[in-house]
Amino acid sequence: MNQTIYDAVIVGGGPSGSTAANDLAQAGFSVLLIERGGRIKPCGGAIPPRLLADFDIPQSLLVAKARSARMIAPSGRAVDMPVGEIGYVGMVDRDEYDEWLRERARQSGAERITATFEKIERDDEPHPIVTFRRTRGGPIESVRARVVIGADGARSAVAKQCLPGAERVPCVFAYHEIIKSPEENTEAFDATRCDVFYQGKLSPDFYAWVFPHGETASIGVGSANKGFSLRGAIGTMREELGLARCETVRREGAPIPLKPLKRWDNGADVIVAGDAAGVVAPASGEGIYYAMVGGRLVAEAAAMFLKTGEAKHLRSARKKFMREHGMVFRILGIMQYFWYSSDKRRERFVTICDDKDVQELTWQAYMHKKLVRAKPMAHVRIFLKDTAHLLGLRAATR
Repeated sequence: MNQTIYDAVIVGGGPSGSTAANDLAQAGFSVLLIERGGRIKPCGGAIPPRLLADFDIPQSLLVAKARSARMIAPSGRAVDMPVGEIGYVGMVDRDEYDEWLRERARQSGAERITATFEKIERDDEPHPIVTFRRTRGGPIESVRARVVIGADGARSAVAKQCLPGAERVPCVFAYHEIIKSPEENTEAFDATRCDVFYQGKLSPDFYAWVFPHGETASIGVGSANKGFSLRGAIGTMREELGLARCETVRREGAPIPLKPLKRWDNGADVIVAGDAAGVVAPASGEGIYYAMVGGRLVAEAAAMFLKTGEAKHLRSARKKFMREHGMVFRILGIMQYFWYSSDKRRERFVTICDDKDVQELTWQAYMHKKLVRAKPMAHVRIFLKDTAHLLGLRAATR
């Protein structure tokens, strides 16, 4: 049976898959983008201004610009962290944002279809077969690919099939409700502020959030505790914040990985990207920027593989990503393990966030996506203060 052969078949049309599809199509490769459709990932929707510049994203996709973040401790004590003059936190709605990215890839030359990935098959021919269904219960269709890119989320079917150990990546489960924003700002809700709740009653091991999206807002929570009621936590938040009567636009839930896979490729013709590769930042849960960076690096690696036929080039994507962002991920992983383990420690963590050095370096790192090395004395001061909190030498409140 004659089958269409694409240079790249990309499974998953989120920020990572769409970025890889766009880059490869612009480079002149034949690309098929398979997107399941009908699903929006739960996401606070925060992106740094750097993302707009790096990936040529128009300002029109921003539904809001947050100028500060508020950290709320278990005691209810709130610490505000103004962004200041260095920028803002851009907010996007994943429904519109992801579709724009997919459509851009199509306009660049990628073919896109709505279908559900089934599996990768192999025969005596040199290229793997990607099978899928366009409708539930419909006929199985197939194409061949010189390279397959799995960008199909935290529980990636591509990764599970092709990469040993992929199913054991630690995850938290995220759930949020998109609501109509209140008409006026209040002390509990501000359309220019991101609120993050470090409270065990709302999440025993992660955090909860209220992020503004212009006319709407995301109220969400994450936890790896399977017995914890995420919907119950959201209900509590909405009641306490006076948001219970706001109209609910939609509800979404999905697992979010918190550790990059040790290997992103199978050494032959399959590579994963985005959530499928585990590139969501621990502690913060930030994923859009890292997904798009990963998608671009995977596209570069795939392009080199397609040009040379040498599978060793696929390994370069993870190497480059970890070289640039690995240290940040390791530090955030340590932060999550320690500070999110009890309300006593969460209280101290929020206290640390009240420090001006911490605030400045936090925003600098967020905006530029790298550890800030320009102010060594600030790092020393933070280290000493952080150590004091770790040892309990400073009070949890002021």
